[in-house]
Amino acid sequence: MAEDDRKHAEILRRYLESAGYRTAVAHDGPTALDFARRLKPDLLLLDVMMPGMDGLDLCEVLRRESSVPVLMLTARASEDDVLRGLARGADDYLTKPYRPRELLARIQALLRRFERAQQPGSRDVLRVGPLAVDLPRREVTMSGRPVDCTPDEFAILVTMMRGPERVFSRAALLQETSGYDRESAERAIDTHVSNLRRKIEPNPRRPFHLLTVYGVGYKLVAG
Repeated sequence: MAEDDRKHAEILRRYLESAGYRTAVAHDGPTALDFARRLKPDLLLLDVMMPGMDGLDLCEVLRRESSVPVLMLTARASEDDVLRGLARGADDYLTKPYRPRELLARIQALLRRFERAQQPGSRDVLRVGPLAVDLPRREVTMSGRPVDCTPDEFAILVTMMRGPERVFSRAALLQETSGYDRESAERAIDTHVSNLRRKIEPNPRRPFHLLTVYGVGYKLVAG
């Protein structure tokens, strides 16, 4: 947990540890980055506003190194702020003030989705054209090139790869992610899809595999 408000951080630490989670606390961005690299946590709670390095920059750095689930904590509640966090690689976003029970529920849901994404399905490796997902290893490759995905991006991609050519509505894809507020749901899915396109498409502005079906949603094709 990265939280510069020491009193608030201590309250959260006690609450989370009473729920059975071992918790390491950092009060600035550089220390949080060091903890994340050394301790390899199962999940990160990142406050957006921190000294040294803010949570958004920290998340962006870690996304180049790890697929660990990231839950952002912030007083910034606008839709644009939520989408900015998603674009940097966050998996969920909780605005202050919040109830500790809600935070715990978000943590549990995010960990369940991450664990489910790691479990093999009926096939260990999914393939759609040059795109492949090794489910047991949780590895994505595009034409043999490794592709780093956040947990939500991975969940969306696996869902679509299990139904190639099928059109998925935003609501259907939202069920595979962290369940943001409904008013920002569509744009949240659009942000995830935009991020995936930057990672798997030769030209993200003219997608060849992850296509928009206007008025409905998205579909994945072999190309």
